Amino acid sequence: MRDRHRRGMRGMLAPPNCAAGQMLRLRRPTLPTAFFFQCVSDAIGAIDEAVPDALTHLDIGVEEVPDVSALWSSHMPLAAAIDADDSHLAQIVVYRRPIEFRASSQSQLRQLIFVALVEQVSSVTGLSVATLDPTNIRGE
Repeated sequence: MRDRHRRGMRGMLAPPNCAAGQMLRLRRPTLPTAFFFQCVSDAIGAIDEAVPDALTHLDIGVEEVPDVSALWSSHMPLAAAIDADDSHLAQIVVYRRPIEFRASSQSQLRQLIFVALVEQVSSVTGLSVATLDPTNIRGE
C-alpha cells in the first residue's frame, strides 16, 4: 500500500509470490570460478599422470555455456571435442554452467569434470577410458 496521507507505510509494497505464498529461493549459489578452474586443472593433472603423452597435442579450454547456434540433441553437453585439422590442434571445451548445474556438491563437481574430460580425451586421442582412468575415479 502506498502512503497517501503521509502516515507511513500501511502494508506490503508487493504481495508475496502468488505461486508459493513466499519468496522463491535459488536452488544453490553458484560456485566460485576459481574452484571450477582448480577442478579442471586437477583433472588434467590426473589424466597427465596416468598417460603423459595423451594431452601433448590438445588444447583444453573452458566456456560458460555451449554455443546456442549449434544443434545439440535432447541434452545439454558438459564438454565438446573438436578434431585437429591442418591449422589447429585438437580442442576440448568444458562447459562450466551445465556441469555446475548438474553437480550437487563440490566432490560431485570434481567427478563430473573428470568424467567429461576423460570421455572427450578418449574420443579425440583414441585411447580407451580405462587407460586414461586406471584408478577408476569415475566410479564405474
